Amino acid sequence: MNEDSGTVYSDDPRTPLLPLHDPIRGKWSFNSVKSILTLNNFFILLGPLLCGIVCLCGKLNGGGGGGNSSWNMLAVLVWIFSWWLTEAVPMPITSMSPLFLFPLFGISSADDVARSYMDDVISLVLGSFILALAVEHYNIHRRLALNVTLLFCRDPLNPSLLLLGICATTAFVSMWMHNVAAAVMMMPVATGILQRLPPPGSRSTLEKIHVTKFCKAVVLGVIYSAAVGGMSTLTGTGVNLILVGMWKSYFPEARPISFSTWFFFGFPLALVIFMALWTILCLLYCKRGSGQALSAYLDRGHLKRELDLLGPMAFAEKMILGVFSMLIVLWMTRNITDDTPGWGSLFDGRVGDGTASVLMATLLFIIPNKKQQGEKLMDWKKCKEIPWNIILLLGAGFAIADGVRSSGLTDVLSGMLEFLEAAPYWAIAPAVSLVSGTITEFTSNNAATTLVIPLLIQIAKTMHSHPLLLMVPGAIGAQFAFLLPTGTPSNIVGFTTGHIEIKDMLTTGIPLKVAGVLALTVLMPTLGARVFGTDKLVPNFQ
Repeated sequence: MNEDSGTVYSDDPRTPLLPLHDPIRGKWSFNSVKSILTLNNFFILLGPLLCGIVCLCGKLNGGGGGGNSSWNMLAVLVWIFSWWLTEAVPMPITSMSPLFLFPLFGISSADDVARSYMDDVISLVLGSFILALAVEHYNIHRRLALNVTLLFCRDPLNPSLLLLGICATTAFVSMWMHNVAAAVMMMPVATGILQRLPPPGSRSTLEKIHVTKFCKAVVLGVIYSAAVGGMSTLTGTGVNLILVGMWKSYFPEARPISFSTWFFFGFPLALVIFMALWTILCLLYCKRGSGQALSAYLDRGHLKRELDLLGPMAFAEKMILGVFSMLIVLWMTRNITDDTPGWGSLFDGRVGDGTASVLMATLLFIIPNKKQQGEKLMDWKKCKEIPWNIILLLGAGFAIADGVRSSGLTDVLSGMLEFLEAAPYWAIAPAVSLVSGTITEFTSNNAATTLVIPLLIQIAKTMHSHPLLLMVPGAIGAQFAFLLPTGTPSNIVGFTTGHIEIKDMLTTGIPLKVAGVLALTVLMPTLGARVFGTDKLVPNFQ
């Protein structure tokens, strides 16, 4: 008898070598089956299953409506988007699936797909991420946040003004680095200020009301300001980069959207939405009498002590600020206007925003930090924190854009949308923003943008409108993830502080989303027409 397992062994040769019934084996078999039949595994199989159904429909249809290539592209899209929406497979891995799906389904060659994962837009992102990591490593963002907040913190305290300072700082930081990174950086600064407030048990009833509301306003202000600030520049969010990349892919002969071009439209739009955000927060959470209740706990002295702990600016911090400032100047002056060419004209248009971004990032690995002998401002070890998931998602978006166009799926979609030909723009634009804004509440804003942009291009073609008139509202609308914590990682950052609930996000997010849609509807056909030249024809579009 084996004492460990409890199995009895006999010398009788007629006794079976293996037990006829092994309860442990039976239990294991049941558990193994149970572990396979999970919801996640169902979602994994759902992608190829839907893909197969679409391919079968194409075969039964005889390849009609665009040929086998367009049906194959539609099948691959269904597979990829089902995995993106359900997150059955990690999003970065799903983002690499075009590298094997496109060649296998005969959509494009492996080399053509791989080129989509490294172009000037990707170079722009890589350089920006490296600079953002340098800013974070040397705590420059915290120094900036404390200085700006100190500027808005007055005696006696004005909660609305202090809230404006916190939100404005977050929006400014988010302009130059990814909005999620900006929210992660600014939230500790904001909650550090809120820690000066009395704990719940030691507050009077009136104090409790004012303190609770102000805490909600600050946390909501940080997460929403990060999203709004990211709209103003190409580097603020991956959505803007996806839009620019798809514009370049679909319309290679059209004038590309440069950093400065987007800024001239994105910054005024973000400013309007930001002021709407601040007004909404003040009306909902900064009631009369809150300044008097909070003045005893929030003062300039606390912020000054926090700033003094950082000490004077070191040589490395000054150099990084100098490199960052130089990069912004290069971005803004590469291509100023059609009549006033920038420095990019010196190279016959061969340089892009990614050229400047990688050049400035390279300087960080050359300039010494003067802390230790031979040590530079940046080293490759710090670059391990680069968010490669965003870069892969951008590449997937560009690959999908190329595949939709080369497979002929664009012509199929255009034929399906002919009923929109007589629809007025003022009715379509708000609907586009709302649809994008709804989709983005349940999936990432990058995935939502990748999903809707190809469709919007075909709608614009059907309406005989400039494609940017719909592409821009669709992309910006995908950044209006204001209602649910899962809408974007920035929302989760705020939700985990414990200061806000879902009802607070709904109360603030709904009017903010409405304000954003209205701003887009008004500014795109007016300011956008001037900045993007939407009154001009797009080559090979009509």
